[in-house]
Amino acid sequence: MTAELKGIKLCLVGPIPPPAGGMANQTRQLQQLLLQAGTQVELVAVNAPYRPAWVSRLPGIRALFRLVPYLALLYRAIGRAQLVHVMANSGWSWHLFASPAIWLGWLRNTPVLINYRGGHAETFFAKSWPVVHFSLRRVSKVLVPSAFLQQVFQHYHYPSAIVPNILDQQLFHPLATPAALTAIDKASAVHIIVTRNLEAIYDVATAIAVFAQVRQHYPRARLSIAGSGPLRNTLQQQVQQLNLTDAVHFTGRLSIEQMARLYQSAHLLLNTSLVDNSPNSLIEAMACAVPVVSTRVGGISHLVRHDHDALLCEPGDVAALAGASIKLLSSITLRQQLVQHGLENSQRFHWSNVSQQLALHYHEVLKAQHTAVADRETDK
Repeated sequence: MTAELKGIKLCLVGPIPPPAGGMANQTRQLQQLLLQAGTQVELVAVNAPYRPAWVSRLPGIRALFRLVPYLALLYRAIGRAQLVHVMANSGWSWHLFASPAIWLGWLRNTPVLINYRGGHAETFFAKSWPVVHFSLRRVSKVLVPSAFLQQVFQHYHYPSAIVPNILDQQLFHPLATPAALTAIDKASAVHIIVTRNLEAIYDVATAIAVFAQVRQHYPRARLSIAGSGPLRNTLQQQVQQLNLTDAVHFTGRLSIEQMARLYQSAHLLLNTSLVDNSPNSLIEAMACAVPVVSTRVGGISHLVRHDHDALLCEPGDVAALAGASIKLLSSITLRQQLVQHGLENSQRFHWSNVSQQLALHYHEVLKAQHTAVADRETDK
């Protein structure tokens, strides 16, 4: 497989940490794993630091200071590449970063592959599909990480292929004796984790409310919230009002290595998001043998199955989410079942599997480009 990726000259476009997040982490991991496979990768970050730094304090104007250098770097990088791989998202991210990459690729006669992500696709396309489709006409292929997003594209009669998110199994793997498979009783120091950023769409406030109910059954339980975002102060105030200050730890932004260790220490992952696609947090938890309790929004029900490799509840339903968490913690049999099926599910995200699919799509695009160039030469 490595030979099929080796030597390809790729321009990779997308966000990178900081801040850490699903799409930024995926971009960074993809770059590193492709380089290890022998691909010649030139990364163009859509969120490069502002220069000069003080520009970041000027809303509106700062976008221009980021966009102009981005376009200049992108133009040069595309000229050196055989193929452009764009990590694309909805909203202004599409208009400011993905769409220009498509048109610069067309201008420089370099094929563009769009890797579309994000749980807001339905609402974004409903408002902006004519504009989005105007650029998509110049794209050689669209990849999506889930059947959920594939269905969104199908609604607009646009083809896409599924390539799952990447899981680095060298980092995300279970301990010899996973925490979730040890005995748990009322006196156990149960460790529950939330690994989402502190933004409204992830509804971490509900996770804290759920934890408060769980702690009535497990008084020594503790909650780690790994993420950063604008709601940190609000969430910390909620923790204080619930008298949970000693039991809840806001870890802030963690490195990918620290995140792997956090999963390995956990008895349960709690995900209370309101909008989602194919969250890495669930994939990474399953790979580390951590059972999952989650809302069933967006693409999550395509990622996991209720009562098979996760317990799923409706968003915002504190009682149901708490009940599912308590049920899980009180049954070693249920935890064993979810852990086993979760480990099996996570294997499809291993780089060894994903790289084969990526190589196939890369070569299809490059072959089509070669054929098109040859046809144009023949016409001359």
